Amino acid sequence: MKKSIKTLNKKLKNFNPKIKEECGVFGISNAEDASALTALGLHALQHRGQEGCGIVTFDGKNYFSEKRFGLVGDNFNKEKVLKKLKGNYAIGHNRYSTTGENTLRNIQPFFADTNAGGIGVAHNGNLTNSISLRKKLVDEGAIFYTTSDTETIVQLIAKSKRKKTIDKIIDAIFQIQGGYALVMLTQSSLIGVRDPYGIRPLVIGKLNNSYVLTSETCALDIIGAKFIREVENGEIVLIEKDQIKSVKPFPPKKIRPCVFEYIYFSRPDSILNNKSAYEYRKNLGIELAKENILEADMVVPVPDSGNAAALGFAQHLGMKFELGLIRNHYVGRTFIEPSQKIRSLGVKLKLNANQSAINGKKIILIDDSLVRGTTSHKIIKMLYDAGAKEVHVRIACPEIKFPDFYGVDTPTKKELLAANKTNEEICQYIGAKSLNFLSLEGLYKAMGFNKRNNNYPQLTDHYFTGDYPVKPIDELGDNKITQLSLLSTGSNN
Repeated sequence: MKKSIKTLNKKLKNFNPKIKEECGVFGISNAEDASALTALGLHALQHRGQEGCGIVTFDGKNYFSEKRFGLVGDNFNKEKVLKKLKGNYAIGHNRYSTTGENTLRNIQPFFADTNAGGIGVAHNGNLTNSISLRKKLVDEGAIFYTTSDTETIVQLIAKSKRKKTIDKIIDAIFQIQGGYALVMLTQSSLIGVRDPYGIRPLVIGKLNNSYVLTSETCALDIIGAKFIREVENGEIVLIEKDQIKSVKPFPPKKIRPCVFEYIYFSRPDSILNNKSAYEYRKNLGIELAKENILEADMVVPVPDSGNAAALGFAQHLGMKFELGLIRNHYVGRTFIEPSQKIRSLGVKLKLNANQSAINGKKIILIDDSLVRGTTSHKIIKMLYDAGAKEVHVRIACPEIKFPDFYGVDTPTKKELLAANKTNEEICQYIGAKSLNFLSLEGLYKAMGFNKRNNNYPQLTDHYFTGDYPVKPIDELGDNKITQLSLLSTGSNN
């Protein structure tokens, strides 16, 4: 039975039509029940990664670690597990793999002993030069245990000749490139690091006398912590003895956060640049409506990713908003291993048409993005089979034409539909009556800007433009370095 469940979960995971989330990080200093608070924070960040989760704690003398496959609520929900994680300092991580295999040893946080003491590291993002650095470190005699790029950071910290931990970290981050947010735990401090462009998010909160570092503000809300501020781009935050210090080792740059945090990744109730992600997504729908005046009977979102944009679209045009598609939120908990015939039903495992609402109706279908188009095709067919008269698709972001190298699991360029087909060809492929994407100009207006600054864009928007703020070094050149081979193992024991 266990094998059957594992097989099914793998198949369902592979059926994800969306750009897949990156990871979530959480850290807390000087707090009673630090492990339980960390587990709650990770639970709030579950949308950022579902493959595995881990917590490292420190009690003033020893470090403790637990790493598990699966969801936080299935692994850190029992007192006996949390009691093993002693101490008032803790960091935690939800994993969605963008580099490395899905094996237990790749689950974070990672831990290492250095000549300055132990250090735990949790990482959200991706290094664009990790393979190059890894090869160099191996050539120098380093031994790697995992296939994760996070271990490269740990190795660089451990290898540094500097005496103080903070100086070791500075040594390491001057060698790495990419989009990253790090939360680290030492014997005396909780440390947060954000990449020079601020591509990946990291925020600071406070719970009584305890400081919190985490990916999103929703993780602060769940434990009752107060949001203080975002960690600035290129900033190192050092928390020790209930004091917070800021170190800025990099030359100053203007911030360029990842646009998909606003479009899709962040939970709707999380605050980004003083607004909720929900508000930004409604604005995307409003701008989309301004560009697409169309007569129809109703606006229908693709749940849950298209909900806010569809609501903004409908409200702006004074149109009827209907849940024409119903999502099954428990698909990953089924105990039935489907046959090939059942698997072929595909999208119906997650979505079903609300026939009574859409039968005979002209529909505007709203989603946040379109990647491969395979699921859009199935959804549109499902709506027509349920009696929809017309299905017009509107996408609340521009065409995705370029892959990501900063911690988001996007398909290669050859798999991205908009990189290889015209708008008309995409429309025909997915079976829609019409198809339009939000313009790049409309996207920036929805984000609160007059227009895109083409000389120095306000957002990391390479998905649409190919404008990468950090060169993907591992992907360049004729002699691309491949990941070093490692024995694949995994256990949840």
